[in-house]
Amino acid sequence: MKHLDDVPPRRGLVIFLNGTSSSGKSSIATELLRTLEEPCFHMPVDAFHAMRSRTPVPQDQLATVLHRTWQGFHRAVAGMAAAGNNVVVDHVLSAEWRLRDCLSLFVPQDVVLVKVHCHPAELERRERERGDRPPGLAAGQLARVHAHGVYDLECDTGRSTPQECARRIKEFLARRPSPTAFEQLRRSPSH
Repeated sequence: MKHLDDVPPRRGLVIFLNGTSSSGKSSIATELLRTLEEPCFHMPVDAFHAMRSRTPVPQDQLATVLHRTWQGFHRAVAGMAAAGNNVVVDHVLSAEWRLRDCLSLFVPQDVVLVKVHCHPAELERRERERGDRPPGLAAGQLARVHAHGVYDLECDTGRSTPQECARRIKEFLARRPSPTAFEQLRRSPSH
């Protein structure tokens, strides 16, 4: 085994899956981890929320606690990538500040931004089937989550299986164009 001093520095790739709740991000991430040839970490924002203690949060402090959780999540992802780890991010960019925060933290050339979506009726069906999300959560996120409009790749999970989406993403990685969506968004005056 190598000494840590012998590990060459590198930047990790961030495959950023953005979509509403129940859009299929986690299913695609699971398939990506099976499909990609290099080690990769799945970092879903839900896992960070699940790490929080079960201590009740007063309603007037909830927004602050959630904001800090998302900020910490973004920094954890950036740290993993900066250490040379490949990361699959599973996130909901339903607030503009979240995108701005990620744009400020991630190396834009190393991010593949993937739009994950399906028909609203399918989102509603999946929410009902899951039973662990408030009804209408995904519908409420729909108008905001893709508002920035720029992506490297798109996956419609109503028309493609998670395996097909993962395969498309893997094929895309071999021929990533420049500038990336993150580079374009970072240059945009609105971000």
